Amino acid sequence: MMTHAADRSAVLSIGRVYCDLIFTGLGHLPVLGREIFADHMEIAAGGGAFIAAAHLAHAKRKVALVARLGKDALSANVEEQVRGSGIDLRFLERAEDAGPQVTVAAVVDQERAFLTRRAGPARPTTLEEALAWEEAQHLHIAEYATLHEIPDLIARAKERGLTISLDPSWDAALIYDRGLLRACEGVDLFLPNLEEAEAITGNADPEAAIRHLSATFPIVALKGGARGAWMISHGRMVHADAEIVPVVDTTGAGDAFNAGFIHAWLSRLDHEVCLKAGIRFGSLAVQAPGGATLIAAQT
Repeated sequence: MMTHAADRSAVLSIGRVYCDLIFTGLGHLPVLGREIFADHMEIAAGGGAFIAAAHLAHAKRKVALVARLGKDALSANVEEQVRGSGIDLRFLERAEDAGPQVTVAAVVDQERAFLTRRAGPARPTTLEEALAWEEAQHLHIAEYATLHEIPDLIARAKERGLTISLDPSWDAALIYDRGLLRACEGVDLFLPNLEEAEAITGNADPEAAIRHLSATFPIVALKGGARGAWMISHGRMVHADAEIVPVVDTTGAGDAFNAGFIHAWLSRLDHEVCLKAGIRFGSLAVQAPGGATLIAAQT
């Protein structure tokens, strides 16, 4: 039975899935030649695609993860957490070369440093099947690196009638690419943070950066952490303040923001409501180690 276009409401979230080793309770970041000790460590499923999908599932939005996962011990640990998230896993490919994908996160106050290993290609063998999913309304691309590896992804999603969001995500090898904006043409919703927006546009001022990006994208939502968030659409800019909450770890907060914003936007809510929904989801994420740990505990 075909799903009527008006009834399509599910999200496809595509990107790499990581095993995050998160060290908290540090007084400072590690330096060469010296050893420091953390008060706590959490092993959590990570990656923007998973974290955003987990928060969407928590909001009762049907969401499927389009990703590859290894068959090693760390990947098995990650899969156990992913399975408990409420995400549809019909498009999750398991392959020997897809893991382990590991990120070590060192957290000092609200700042983080990351060390990451990627494994295998980003393109899952399930991609065509995922894009043809009758229930899908929207594709969320969790990092520009995925689009860089699958350059026709936007065009293929558009052919299926999907709206598209993209978080550039920090990658020093790609974020300064002068062809980034051109490669992202067709994206409906662009979701950088302040550092990424400055790297892409050369503007340190958030309002100047978001206006620059609005020349390429119909909607831009700019994440500023403790400074709140900005959104611009058709020349109209709005800002919303951050919420005051106890902060344990900001890893994945931007991906949680993405989920809240996308969920409200797909529900056709006002721009201010979308922005505040993103901040609310991000505020939930920072209150525990790992971007989806707290919602997993509530599921």
